[in-house]
Amino acid sequence: MKNYDVLIVGAGITGSAVARELSKFKLKTLILEKEAEPAFGVSKSNSGIIHAGTQNPPGSLKGRLCVEGNRLLRGGLAKDLGLNFIPCGQLIVIFDLKDLPELEKIRREGRALGVEGMRLVNRLWLNAHEAGLGPAVRAALHVPSAGIISPYRFVYALVENAVKNGVELKTSHKVTAIKRLKGGESRFAVTAAGKTFKTRFLVNAAGLFADEISALAGAAGFKITPRKGEEYLLDKKREQLVNHLIFPLPAPDSKGILIIRTSDGNPMIGPTARDIGDKGDLSTTDEGLAEVLKGVRRIMPSISKSDIIAYFAGLRPVCGPDFLIRHEDRVPGLINVAGIQSPGLTAAPAIANYVRDLLARNGLELPPRKDFHRNRKKFIHLFQIPLSKTGKLIKKEPAYGDIVCRCELVSAREIRDAIKSGARTLDGIKFRTRAQAGRCHGGFCTTRIVKIIQEELGLAAEKITKRGPGSELIAKGFSDGF
Repeated sequence: MKNYDVLIVGAGITGSAVARELSKFKLKTLILEKEAEPAFGVSKSNSGIIHAGTQNPPGSLKGRLCVEGNRLLRGGLAKDLGLNFIPCGQLIVIFDLKDLPELEKIRREGRALGVEGMRLVNRLWLNAHEAGLGPAVRAALHVPSAGIISPYRFVYALVENAVKNGVELKTSHKVTAIKRLKGGESRFAVTAAGKTFKTRFLVNAAGLFADEISALAGAAGFKITPRKGEEYLLDKKREQLVNHLIFPLPAPDSKGILIIRTSDGNPMIGPTARDIGDKGDLSTTDEGLAEVLKGVRRIMPSISKSDIIAYFAGLRPVCGPDFLIRHEDRVPGLINVAGIQSPGLTAAPAIANYVRDLLARNGLELPPRKDFHRNRKKFIHLFQIPLSKTGKLIKKEPAYGDIVCRCELVSAREIRDAIKSGARTLDGIKFRTRAQAGRCHGGFCTTRIVKIIQEELGLAAEKITKRGPGSELIAKGFSDGF
């Protein structure tokens, strides 16, 4: 039974960011993830917005950590991790000039949090900078420090960098029991996948299941309510739809129905916001689609239902109006990091620093590693580089010219690189490369990807899954063609 200094439950954006921060120190750190790969929980349905920090109460923890997370990403973290961060800015639009005081209030609160560069813009400015907006839009608050990033590749970059610096990652390890220990250095014995791991400190970053993990550890006291958001991905031919992230005035429980630029090109529209009782309900509905289309067409009438190529839903873990990040004094050594809904992706680097300091204040020594590897190699994605560079790249490495996914322009080399960096499932490859994410949804490329996985990992075709056990594509006895 191996002993650890820190055990992190959950390899989503929060757990991965904490792991990467702790990898700067001489610690034995372990991440346990119940899914087959990191980012397969709450993080897989994230829109990829790096929020500026507006639309959060000035005194809130989430507001402060959002602004700090934005600053850390823009200040060098994205570059260190080889991520494609695009500072496109956001517009919060209004349809009636009587709502200008509401925009002024958002600007005041943003300034109180430290958001810089905000300004009110009129219709003339919007005509010049966002010409596709509908005639109902009258003015907006321009917030230049917002941006976009791939949420999946953000998680993978953090995990890969943490593992390179000595953190252990165990996927398909669902935590089933936590025992508090008496005597000795270790305070907890955590059981997952039939194995037990001892640790001094336990960081609960289990997303939708953070309340259940906290209760297992002996600190019941909060409840996670899933808040479903239905979103719709548009065809890449609409890549030039908007130049900014487009927000309406926020509602009490949501930032509203948005038009979202993504770092991969395909715009998205949504999300809805409905509290539900089922942590596994990822269904989409006709009502959700109608609500989203009504909301975005008021902002931009040119958006059509026929532009949509994928429907999906995500669940946000809600346990109150603010993040819940604290050391549980009644269970010494337990740090709960719960209720990390929007803007959790943006805040993640700052949450990691906050958790580091909580651990230090509660007795964890943090001796710095002199051999910390700060940088992660930037992966090449053909859809992100100009054709002139692609030609030179193919001359140097012909595998970049072997196009596997035509919809998203993904080469065999990119898929092999994804597998070498940790992808073990079809979804893991999709999230890292975008292969299978186009209009044909893998109809053209899936069989080729399966063959590449076989070549790289030596797996039988019936062992290859979409997202882990239970999602096999090929039944046993039907794999002779592979």
